Amino acid sequence: MTQVTNTVRFVLDGQIVEAQGERRTTTVLDYLREQLHRTGTKEGCAEGDCGACVVMVGELNVAGTGVDYVATNACIQLLPSLDGKSVKTVESLKKVDGSLHPVQDEMIKCHGSQCGFCTPGIVMSLVNLVQTNTSPVRQDITDALSGNLCRCTGYAPIIDATAKACQKKSALKIDDSADVPLLKEIKRATTPTMSLEGDIIVQPVVRTKKGHEFVSPATLAEVADYLVHHPTTTLLAGSTEIGLQVNKQFARPDHIMYLGNVQELRQVNETDKVWRIGAAVSLTTLEAVLADAYPDFVEVLRRFGSPPIRSTATLAGNIANGSPIGDSMPCLLALGASLVLRRGEKTRSVLLENFYTGMKKNVLEAGEFIEAVVLAKPVVGQVFRAHKVSKRFEQDISATCAAISYTLKDGKLSGVKLAYNGLTPFPSRAPQLEAVLEGKAPADVQAADLDAAITASFTARDGLRATWAYRALVARNLALEFIEEQTKEVA
Repeated sequence: MTQVTNTVRFVLDGQIVEAQGERRTTTVLDYLREQLHRTGTKEGCAEGDCGACVVMVGELNVAGTGVDYVATNACIQLLPSLDGKSVKTVESLKKVDGSLHPVQDEMIKCHGSQCGFCTPGIVMSLVNLVQTNTSPVRQDITDALSGNLCRCTGYAPIIDATAKACQKKSALKIDDSADVPLLKEIKRATTPTMSLEGDIIVQPVVRTKKGHEFVSPATLAEVADYLVHHPTTTLLAGSTEIGLQVNKQFARPDHIMYLGNVQELRQVNETDKVWRIGAAVSLTTLEAVLADAYPDFVEVLRRFGSPPIRSTATLAGNIANGSPIGDSMPCLLALGASLVLRRGEKTRSVLLENFYTGMKKNVLEAGEFIEAVVLAKPVVGQVFRAHKVSKRFEQDISATCAAISYTLKDGKLSGVKLAYNGLTPFPSRAPQLEAVLEGKAPADVQAADLDAAITASFTARDGLRATWAYRALVARNLALEFIEEQTKEVA
């Protein structure tokens, strides 16, 4: 077996673990179970859907005094992405004196487990919640549990157990004091390595004897330089897509670049008019940024996936993946978002509506990548609405998702931008439907005119998640619903 020359180092319960000889595509779940024998972490779906594999992954906080955690689906995260971080599993919760975490203790008392297979993942999701929210309301608890499937217990006792555990506020926080100095010890370099000639050298976390690499750069310059020299590199951010390819399609990319340590790509910068959202910004972070401005967009993001998915998945990753039923793109299209594309030291701006050229095809050139997404802030009088339709309300793939932006001037629709997924080979605006709406009073818009525009705009296709007749009807009805609500008129 041709394997690594380098080492993945991470902190687990006050000790540095050095993982050597593992494949670049080894998952965190497989390593925990097979090498560290942390068998409390289970494999259910290997897709990030069931939550049986949830662990907490931590990084040093900004002050360097503690650890910030996110709940993570270990089944789809690749082991080398842990380099420089810490991990907590369900076994980590047991204290030296043998006592349990309050969430575990109350799960027992409230009979929150039957077969027990899903219980460790449920516990980890809830423990992650109470690290930052010690007084969660019922909605907070159910949101935290939205990525954990339990088929035999029912959720009522689990919710009750969480509420009761939170009465013991002083015991909710995990003691990670022993991890902090170790995280400082294994902290990854924040400056690039330079050759004697002044060229950037991106040091691999893992390199095989065949020359295949897993790299984890810390700067934007390293990302750009590496991609110029290795343009077929697979970019890894949240691993919500790559993890599926590894588990289900047995993908083994020659070169993998993890973007999670590039601080420039993890920042949201703003002006009076726009947000500039870095390519590695998580959906969880984005939710907080957009909460007041675009609540419908945030609701679409919430239904995008569970907290463990949203804590790692990125907006740029969803865009680059280019799925026909990608959920974020209709919202971005309706808001006129643009992309900052970079190759080497050169950047260019492309409107999202001009980015896709076909199914899973786009205008990216060899070695070029999405550096940031630029999203306009709302203006006075702007109406933005979005809604996702799916068979299951939570965490399901769209039948279609629609979004619209407009203002009312003299009682008439103005500046209409309407976009859908699921109707074409890639998410797109619907110019013929926009033309039906533009300049009309909402009461004057006729369903028949929208139906005719849908027929003229799209090729009828039945799919696994909906018939064309259903999708077309939903597309029309959503457009009507979006304009029928009371809105403020702009003078």
